[in-house]
Amino acid sequence: MKKILVCGLLMMGWCTAEAQTSIITFLDSLTALRHKIDTTQITGNNLSAYSQYQLFAPATFFHATANRKLSLSLPAPSSEENQVNEALMNLYLEHPEWVVSSETELHEAGRVKEQIMSPIKHDVEYVEKTVTVPQEVTDTPVEVVVEKPNFWTIKGDYYLQFLQNYVTSNWYKGGESNYAMVASGVLEANYNNKQKVKWDNKLEAKLGFQTSRADSIHSMKSSEDLLRLTSKLGLQATKHWYYTLNVLAYTQFMRGYKNNDWRTYSDFMSPFNLNISIGMNYNVEWCNKRLTGSIQLSPLAYNFRFVDRLSLSKTFGLDEGKHVLSNFGSMTTVDLTWKFTDNISWKTRLYGFTAYDRAEIEWENTFTFKFNKYISSNLFLYPRFDDASIRDGKHGYWQFKEYASLGFNYSF
Repeated sequence: MKKILVCGLLMMGWCTAEAQTSIITFLDSLTALRHKIDTTQITGNNLSAYSQYQLFAPATFFHATANRKLSLSLPAPSSEENQVNEALMNLYLEHPEWVVSSETELHEAGRVKEQIMSPIKHDVEYVEKTVTVPQEVTDTPVEVVVEKPNFWTIKGDYYLQFLQNYVTSNWYKGGESNYAMVASGVLEANYNNKQKVKWDNKLEAKLGFQTSRADSIHSMKSSEDLLRLTSKLGLQATKHWYYTLNVLAYTQFMRGYKNNDWRTYSDFMSPFNLNISIGMNYNVEWCNKRLTGSIQLSPLAYNFRFVDRLSLSKTFGLDEGKHVLSNFGSMTTVDLTWKFTDNISWKTRLYGFTAYDRAEIEWENTFTFKFNKYISSNLFLYPRFDDASIRDGKHGYWQFKEYASLGFNYSF
């Protein structure tokens, strides 16, 4: 616009020759400055990096530019910097709306972080693109099987052993001291619904044979003979106590003899004992569960004894010529197993029945010494008291049996 105005004045003849020369010189200077600014020569040689940033960055209000124009003590800038400051001041005064930020805002924004000055490289792994196959939703019938919990526990213990046997002369089933062999089996089937009801069942069978050179009548006799069933139905009262109905039945397999004697001292169903009692049962778990078992206390018990051979009625406390004897009384049974070690254990059974006019006590003790899984040794001690039997002149109503054996055993 200025150049056009000057040319118009010259054409109209309004300016003097000196004024015209000054105007033309000024215009040439502006043209040269513009040319210098537009070339890379000024950018690389004369203008500082800061001045270049002030020119080409978005319009910003710089404090130093205003301070230099208003201060009287600051050193004079170079001509190029002075021209930049002049251009910026014209911008601030004539078009302040173009200024988008200030130098204070730039300082608050901060500088570029040094840790991201160097390029960050990532290792890119190339994989083949796979096509996702949509899964077909099919309605497949699922069979649900609900199994009823099994509350039964089955276990057994069997052995076949050779033994040395000692029997007193008044042992109620006969027999003699000798060397013999014995087989035993114990089968247990126990029910426990983990709530209130328990039903324990144990079947014991023991049969032993012996031969004696002193016996000229019998080539073989039974030395150990037992068939016993114990059943207890319990309803839980507390953690260890149960209200219990107890059934105990026992007899033997074969006839019992003595040396050189044809007389039968005992037989199958001679006698047969049945005991039914009501009371409380305590489950024993002592000594870190190494001593386990049960204690049965029955203040009300009914004992039924049957003797099939009438000739043996009086021997087993019945009136002569009678088959049946019934008594009411009380009964106590202690049945425990104590594992001293993994290889040594003691099983004891203490049975007592009293009818107030007679008493019967049996105490069975079996000490087991296991050498390995299949070989073991047993020591059996069996004292017994029965004042319903015929009194012996030497031992009275006491009877005793003992044997030691070595043989094979199997448990599951």
